[in-house]
Amino acid sequence: MTKDRGCICDDGCYAHGESCIARPVFTTLSELFKIGPGPSSSHTMAPMAAGWNFLRLMQELPEESKRQATSVQVRLFGSLSATGKGHGTHRAVVAGLLGYKPETCPSDILDSLFAVPGEAYPIPGFPVALSEDSVVEDAVLHEYPCSNTLIITLFAGERIALEREYYSVGGGFLHWKGEPKTKRGAPVHLYSTMQELATVIETKGLTLQQVILENEQALTGLPVSRINEHLDAVIETMCSAVTAGLKTDGLLPGDLKLPRKASSVLQQALNLPDGPNRFIGKLAAYAFAAAEENAAGHRIVTAPTAGASGVLPALVYYLRQERQSMPNLRNALMAAASIGYLVRHNASIAGAEVGCQGEIGVASAMGAAFLAQIMRYPLETIQNAAEIALEHHLGMTCDPVGGYVQIPCIERNAMSAVKAYTAYLIASSLPPGMHRVSLDEAITAMAETGRDMNAKYKETALGGLALSVPQC
Repeated sequence: MTKDRGCICDDGCYAHGESCIARPVFTTLSELFKIGPGPSSSHTMAPMAAGWNFLRLMQELPEESKRQATSVQVRLFGSLSATGKGHGTHRAVVAGLLGYKPETCPSDILDSLFAVPGEAYPIPGFPVALSEDSVVEDAVLHEYPCSNTLIITLFAGERIALEREYYSVGGGFLHWKGEPKTKRGAPVHLYSTMQELATVIETKGLTLQQVILENEQALTGLPVSRINEHLDAVIETMCSAVTAGLKTDGLLPGDLKLPRKASSVLQQALNLPDGPNRFIGKLAAYAFAAAEENAAGHRIVTAPTAGASGVLPALVYYLRQERQSMPNLRNALMAAASIGYLVRHNASIAGAEVGCQGEIGVASAMGAAFLAQIMRYPLETIQNAAEIALEHHLGMTCDPVGGYVQIPCIERNAMSAVKAYTAYLIASSLPPGMHRVSLDEAITAMAETGRDMNAKYKETALGGLALSVPQC
């Protein structure tokens, strides 16, 4: 694993480098809120996108080169190697090489891959078949520029016919060595910190949603109607994940044989009288449901990552049940997105870079901002709610037992959904100017803590609960 270097950002600088701080936020809603299969955006969505991208390269080869192809090998590095099987990386990258994209891949495809030992899967148009042996777990500690690196190679006999080095940089974002800078629009409103965002809003007389929406239009070239369509799809997918999780019992995939708990937690909550215990139980059940669907490798939304995809959906589902309108939910999602943007820009949302504080901690901060916005509190309350939630996840390690996104990940989603609500309650009860710690300061602390954190606590399953909890 690389040391204190961070992962490559969209603009080519390093996420933990000073050059990133001076540049404006470029992330878009469709990049932050990705729809695709769990259980990990870093380990599933990005590797699947890498496989799909490499298949496109293979298809561009001359016919003679295609006929000479003999095998494809995928080498995994960093936590992709350490916890790849538990996170579904092997199946995901093979699915991509077979032509499936994260946003459209049916859940049953990943369920069926490698279900039969020794089974091979031909790549359409090539005399090559893929098996479990096609994916190699390489070095956890390495010198590539990103912690989660994978290299895909097409061989013609012993000769390398085609090769590309990919980087999974967190939240499902994918880059590769030699990648040209993406030609895209420039944001209308420039900011890189919450303080700068607040200044833009105040000096231009805009709302937070106007800033996010106008930047989205400028960066993507999409009309508001298309942007709203994506936000609506995000809301529907989040709610569908909760609904599916609440209806499903049995064991989750993998060697841990972990039973699903969402339906049991919900039933217990519904047996309670109306009051705070009933509400907390329901909210926890909703988070369990979406997180369990993620753990099963089913369709979820990164918020900001797949491993933290139960927190915000629990709140969205609850408020949808309370008959909140779609415009209100969209506005609240944009408030949540603004927090995710700032953390990704100035620190990281990847467990492999900063531990679970960058995943579940950021999800809780986004959830707190979501609640403050839905209740129509001002920007000061929104950022204070996000800061409180993030502050109380600082230092959280990423130590998945057995490499599966199950223990402690699923329960953490439930706990952090409740912490998001608590952070919102605290922030909304404070008079203006009373809160002491700024969101920018908390993000800086998170980045520093992530840099200092030992690699065995960064999604590698080499320390913490991953070692102390028996796996069978």
